[in-house]
Amino acid sequence: MQLIFCKKFVSSGLFALGVLTCACSSSKPAPSSTRAPELWGELKPIVSVKELMRDMLDPASDYVFDSVGTVISKEGTFDKEPKTDADWEKIRIGAVTIAEGADLLKIPRPFAPPGDENNSAGPDAEELPPAQIKAKLEKDPVLWMAKIEALRNVGRELLDIVKRKDVKELWDAGENLDQACENCHLQYWYPGEREYLKKLDRRLEELYGVRADRTGR
Repeated sequence: MQLIFCKKFVSSGLFALGVLTCACSSSKPAPSSTRAPELWGELKPIVSVKELMRDMLDPASDYVFDSVGTVISKEGTFDKEPKTDADWEKIRIGAVTIAEGADLLKIPRPFAPPGDENNSAGPDAEELPPAQIKAKLEKDPVLWMAKIEALRNVGRELLDIVKRKDVKELWDAGENLDQACENCHLQYWYPGEREYLKKLDRRLEELYGVRADRTGR
């Protein structure tokens, strides 16, 4: 409105003054140097990796592991598989929790609660203490991220299987989930069991022709 008003002046002096006033009033304000806060703020961990696994990701995995299996009883042998919408709903809950919860492992957090050194005491300790696990991660953070993505990808695979209610692929996805978990545990939690498992795998292959796939160890 001020610019239009300025153009109606007849006097050249008033016109120049009006244009000057318009130019000043229409100039853009300087951008603020204050950065707007992030929508969700900073993510701050509440629990350790060990607690996150125990209380969120492990229970979510059980929804998948418990959904299929071979049951041997006095009545005979039969395969346990999801049959109802409620059965598939449990698997979906597990898949969502795994797919989304895996990313929480990317947030820097302690590997165990204060005072918890895992089963790391003694010469034949089965597990690494939190400090050694942290050192392994810091030495190769790319590997840690790759393990997380492997777990997350299984969660996404499970979500697709649930949509299609594909029982056959659910069996395979259960094996993929077990491998993703075990490969990470053998790398960071109990790497000492690696040789034992290799011997066990060779023995199973000799007896039954079954070869375990433990890629990424």
